[in-house]
Amino acid sequence: MVIVSGGDATSPFTTPDQACATGLAAGNSDTALREYLLKQGYAVYTSPATAGRGQVTDQTGFGPFGMCPVTLPENMTVNSTGSIDTAGEHLARFLDWLHTDKGVNEVDFVAHSMGGLYSRAAVRVLTSTNSPVKVRSLTTIGTPWQGSYLSDYGNGLMPLTDCLGDKFCETGMKGFADEVRQLMAGSGREVNQAFLMGKDGWNEFQSGVLDKIPVVLIAGKKFTKDGQVNPAVWPNDGFVALQSALAKSISDPVLPQRRCYTFDDVHSIYVANLAGLDWKTALTWDPQVFDVVHKAIEDAPKALESPNREGCPA
Repeated sequence: MVIVSGGDATSPFTTPDQACATGLAAGNSDTALREYLLKQGYAVYTSPATAGRGQVTDQTGFGPFGMCPVTLPENMTVNSTGSIDTAGEHLARFLDWLHTDKGVNEVDFVAHSMGGLYSRAAVRVLTSTNSPVKVRSLTTIGTPWQGSYLSDYGNGLMPLTDCLGDKFCETGMKGFADEVRQLMAGSGREVNQAFLMGKDGWNEFQSGVLDKIPVVLIAGKKFTKDGQVNPAVWPNDGFVALQSALAKSISDPVLPQRRCYTFDDVHSIYVANLAGLDWKTALTWDPQVFDVVHKAIEDAPKALESPNREGCPA
């Protein structure tokens, strides 16, 4: 089991029996999920990620952690603000290291947010390099398959008025735009409809990558608006619209086998904090979500024989 955290995250490398000794043992995206999966008897690793280039260091901001067992080199560490494809290369190199150092031959990916895109990029690298590591399944949690409305606004593709006057939405859009203006490239520039969707978009370039890999998509819809809305914004989890997290417009060649689940949750404990909500309303901390992740992993061996698109939008 390999847990992959999302964009702008800093997460330490952990093993089934080693984690950080202080703070959140596997970072704010992965700690609760890792603990749950360990209790189910899985061998769980968390892939290292840092918001920028370099190795993971002790974290003192939101979701602090310290005294971690192993610090892996930069070329095995996802730069969670860098490009999707480069993140995938580093993640693939991490998996090859798990094979060499830990004897791992097959993995189930559990990926939060942008981690779902990083995982897909990694699968492409593993396949093209004839890696001995095989990916058995992919479970994405709040992944922006079709982009995030925050990036759409930040890249000038969507007006602020699509927030319909919602202050939480407007603040998120403006904050993301400020971050994007500081970047020439990277995840913030790529996680939008223009980059990901369309005939020449990144998703179509990934056609065939997920063949024979069953995918479960988990989405949150805590924030909603009545009436005439832009479905690329509403409903959403605070970062990602429901239709994006459920890959509504992703073609079968890109995503051939899928099942979908929706919860009345926010994107992460970071969003829960901003909205003044309990952490268990976050997709990364909700026990009901964990049960679905467990089911996805248990069903993986026969998932390709199961009905397709269960719970997914038409």
